[in-house]
Amino acid sequence: MSNRSQVTTFFLVGLPHPPALDTLLFGIFLVIYVLTVLGNLLILLVIRVDSRLHTPMYYFLTNLSFIDMWFSTVTVPKMLMTLVSPDGGAISFQSCVAQLYSFHFLGSTECFLYTIMSYDRYLAIRYPLRYSSMMSGRACALLATGTWLSGSLHSAVQTTLTFRLPYCGPSHIQHYFCDAPPILKLACADTLANEMVIFVNIGVVASGCFLLIVLSYVSIVCSILKIRTSEGRRRAFQTCASHCIVVLCFFGPGLFIYLRPGSRDAVDGAVAVFYTVLTPLLNPVVYTLRNKEVKRALLRLKNGVVFTQYESN
Repeated sequence: MSNRSQVTTFFLVGLPHPPALDTLLFGIFLVIYVLTVLGNLLILLVIRVDSRLHTPMYYFLTNLSFIDMWFSTVTVPKMLMTLVSPDGGAISFQSCVAQLYSFHFLGSTECFLYTIMSYDRYLAIRYPLRYSSMMSGRACALLATGTWLSGSLHSAVQTTLTFRLPYCGPSHIQHYFCDAPPILKLACADTLANEMVIFVNIGVVASGCFLLIVLSYVSIVCSILKIRTSEGRRRAFQTCASHCIVVLCFFGPGLFIYLRPGSRDAVDGAVAVFYTVLTPLLNPVVYTLRNKEVKRALLRLKNGVVFTQYESN
């Protein structure tokens, strides 16, 4: 691959914006990134130390928080560098390969994980008496492992197809991270086949997962409507509402970018911010503020820390 590629360094142009906004955007995205990392770390900590949250739903939420923390880390720090330094957008060919692989690996794994989480909610509401046996610890581990392996394979195909092409200039990527569509515009070869594979590959994965999620929630809604008490229906709807919000914010922008004909650099960059910057922040916010069990666990953790400090004094 390297023998066919004359370009050794790419340059990320970054988000289209007036230069006067560099400092403001840097501050905004830095705060969002810090909150994203701290928020997801907090969820990981709370679920780890509170045995009441050692259930399948929170097991998958742990995986989701771990993915989101690194999903944001793959793109945001480099974007911050492009905002504060004229040379911050430079990225080596090997680093670009690694970034594209990591981005699609984590993104596709999260896509599969959302599907598994909707299936978990389907079983919990549709078969409450058999849920514990159907979603055992072994079943959860196998499902989670399957999402990670599938994401790795999907990303490997995407990355190999993108970088097997020769790149002999220009070297400026019209984006704030290395992604397949803007990189293919720089290839010194016909990219029609690659673009079709990207369309089909990402389209089948994303659309397929989204369809399965929709079917799961249609079945869930039907089951919820059969619950006799209004309180039971309300609690069931609240359990699934958080998942639906995050799923829509994740799949909507992704499907818009990869499954529409043509590409507009400015529009794609702005839309990509939603699922690379904002969605990883939504998980700790939505799952913490809208979930009574997590809020109670946070209070127990806080009181435990305060009690420990009081005893030590």
